[in-house]
Amino acid sequence: MSASRRPPAFYGLAAVFALFVLFLYGPMFVIFVLSLQGPEGGLTFPMRGFSFHWFGKLWEGMGVVDIAAAFRRSVALGAVVMVLTVLLSLGAGLAFRRRLNGAGALFYTSVASLIMPSIVVSLGIGLQFRLVDTGLQALLTQWGLDGLLEGYGTAMGLYTSALGAHLTWTLPFGLLIMLAVFNRFNPAYEEAARDLGATPWQGFRHVVLPLVAPSLVGVGMFGFTLSWDEIARTSQAIGDVNTLPLELQGLTSTVTTPAIYALGTVTTLVSFVVMGATWALVTWLGRKR
Repeated sequence: MSASRRPPAFYGLAAVFALFVLFLYGPMFVIFVLSLQGPEGGLTFPMRGFSFHWFGKLWEGMGVVDIAAAFRRSVALGAVVMVLTVLLSLGAGLAFRRRLNGAGALFYTSVASLIMPSIVVSLGIGLQFRLVDTGLQALLTQWGLDGLLEGYGTAMGLYTSALGAHLTWTLPFGLLIMLAVFNRFNPAYEEAARDLGATPWQGFRHVVLPLVAPSLVGVGMFGFTLSWDEIARTSQAIGDVNTLPLELQGLTSTVTTPAIYALGTVTTLVSFVVMGATWALVTWLGRKR
């Protein structure tokens, strides 16, 4: 009987783990709960009623801020980042399987942005595009095309500077995942395909790609979720429009109703939906494989 009892250290470690989970997910749970208050609800406990009133207010709009447009911009940018992260990470992983001159320097250069402060990366990208603006304006003036300057604002935008800023965050993660995948990849499968007469493209399409597809789905999830939540790298490189996280950050100082919690709940649920869809797709690919 005494041999089956758990040691005292087990309960101490279990308590530490429970506190860790509470610290990690407690704030999110609190926001979920407070977003369900009634019309007279405030930003703190105790709750005043239970309803979906503030989600309705969120749907109607929040003053001068167009939440729906910011939501669409974030989804569109996240989708583009996801696709580019998957394609570039796959290409880089395939390239690193071969002997490359300067492969070490290339690898460390690719992942260096992970150790750079995000705000510094954003400032640097914003400065680069301001220099591009200055150069284009000087060039158009020199060529006598002053009429084009009237409609020219800035080269910074959602799919230029902001896209580049997000890729500096997502690509290193994608590259690290694909390097780990291909380091464990058995080349015997490709050799067997070649022995059966497959061309390099057929071997990639019918052998390599199906085997690494679940990992590519994971890379895509990383690309979208990291882009969806990013603030610091976007703040100085977005141009004239804002993504949803930037709008949410700005609203924290002006909105004094639980509508801000409803917005936070919606953005978090989108992330959960993406992760759930990723899990389902990986499971389906695993069974198919």
